[in-house]
Amino acid sequence: MKNSAVQAKEPYTETASCIIDCIGRTPLVRLNALYGPGGPSVYAKLELMNPGGSMKDRPARYIIEQGLKDGTIRQDTHLIESTSGNLGIGLAMAAKRYGLKFTCVVDPKITPTNLRLISYLGAGIDMVSVPDEHGSYLQARIRRVKELVEKDRHGYWINQYANPLNWQAHYHGAGEEIVQQMGNQSVDYLVCAVSTTGSILGIARRIREAHPRVKVVAVDAVGSVIFGTPSSARELPGIGANRVPELFTPEEIDRVIHVDDRSSAAGCRLLIEREGIFAGGSSGSIVAALQQLIPALSPSANVVTIFPDRGERYLDSVYDEQWVNALPKANACGCMPEINVEQGVK
Repeated sequence: MKNSAVQAKEPYTETASCIIDCIGRTPLVRLNALYGPGGPSVYAKLELMNPGGSMKDRPARYIIEQGLKDGTIRQDTHLIESTSGNLGIGLAMAAKRYGLKFTCVVDPKITPTNLRLISYLGAGIDMVSVPDEHGSYLQARIRRVKELVEKDRHGYWINQYANPLNWQAHYHGAGEEIVQQMGNQSVDYLVCAVSTTGSILGIARRIREAHPRVKVVAVDAVGSVIFGTPSSARELPGIGANRVPELFTPEEIDRVIHVDDRSSAAGCRLLIEREGIFAGGSSGSIVAALQQLIPALSPSANVVTIFPDRGERYLDSVYDEQWVNALPKANACGCMPEINVEQGVK
């Protein structure tokens, strides 16, 4: 057929030996509806299409497999980690593949869906109930992890906030894939949500090797302390932290934009309305940040961003009107002032 609008694609011919072999090789999609002709080109890496539903599948598999290779993880090792959900799902999936015991330390803010998924995948659940001195549960969860490791001589703390294998997983994973997928096109800006900072650092380090002039923009939650802003209450899991990760190197970040929970929810709705992409709360934070960032960029700029996880896990939060209406009202722009890490608050 001449001039056919639809080109036939080669059929898939390879098979996977197990579910974790399906991790990675996620699509990079141009967001034409949100950012159309005449402006910067924005490409989103759909990490939500990993089999466990998030980018956390990558470090979960990488940390376990590297540990099995170097002997830090053995068949009698008891894996223990504090997680708000996605890494717990990834670790439970990888631990099941390798026949390892895994306990996930969680708190009451974990979504019912994530809690059930982790349990169905065979992981043990240890729930902390008393918040830490900041009113959050992060420090309480970490204290509980340390207690469990001390009690079990086979205990091994994954420690996503300090483990260099975390950023290395993203360097060799999504970072390498983005470089290949962008081909001869420049990558002028990389925009990533932050929590442990492993993903933004790993991806940025690989992209900088191919595109030395790339500007790295972090998207953080209002109330997170990663960039030295005051701690305050926040409801959305998976973005921000109440402690500065040991992995974090601020000199590798060029700018940061803080986004509140309400603006994240609005970003999720805009993303599904305009692009048909049903993504999680941190992806909504990225969309809200891009709404600030894009108007100031050159029309020739190429922006790459990461959509970390799926929307189904947020049906009871960012996609629930009652949950959103209970959040504090956003300020005039919906976000905190943008910060240039080198120059301070603009």
